[in-house]
Amino acid sequence: MSENRYVALLRGINVGGNNLIKMLDLRNSFASMGFSEVATYIASGNVVFAAKQKNKAKLTALIEKALSDAFSYESRVVLISGSELERVVAQAPKDFGKDPDEFRYDVLFVREPFTTAEALSAITATPGVDTANAGDHAIYFRRLISKSAQSNLNKLPQRAAFKNITVRNWNTTTKLLGMIRSPANTV
Repeated sequence: MSENRYVALLRGINVGGNNLIKMLDLRNSFASMGFSEVATYIASGNVVFAAKQKNKAKLTALIEKALSDAFSYESRVVLISGSELERVVAQAPKDFGKDPDEFRYDVLFVREPFTTAEALSAITATPGVDTANAGDHAIYFRRLISKSAQSNLNKLPQRAAFKNITVRNWNTTTKLLGMIRSPANTV
C-alpha cells in the first residue's frame, strides 16, 4: 500500500442539519488542495485521498483551514494514514464486529496529539453493557444493542475529550480500509 494515502475523518458535518456539505463539493475541495485519488464514503465526512506531503500535522492544518474557509465552519479533522488504518483494523479485539445482531461496534479515532490512553481514561465502559479497548490509533467500543441506552458512549459528547475524537462504526472503518487498498474501486 502506498504510504501517501490517507483518510480524513471530518467531525461534525451533516449532523442534525448542521454544517451541511455535499460530497461532490467536499471532493472538489480536496482536489483543489492538490490531492489526488479523492473519494468520499457516505455523507458523514469520510474522505480518502493521496497526498505528496507526508507530514500529518501539516496536512491536517492545511485541510482544516481550507475546509473552514470553503464551508464557513470550524473544521476539525482526524487524519489517518493508510498504514495506520491497516493497524487499526489489525489491532481490533478478537471477534470484534462478528456479532452485529447482538452488539454495536464502534471505532473511536483520536485526533493527534491526543492519545488513545487519554481517550480511554475519558470513556468508561458500563459493566454488562459495553467494553472498550485501546489500540495505537483508536478505541474499540462494543455495546449490547439491547442495553445501548445504558452505554457510557452516550455520555461522550458531554466530555471534554469528545472534541479530540470522531466515531465511525466498524463497517465504515473496514470499508474505508478497502478504499485505501484499492483506489480504483472508490466511490
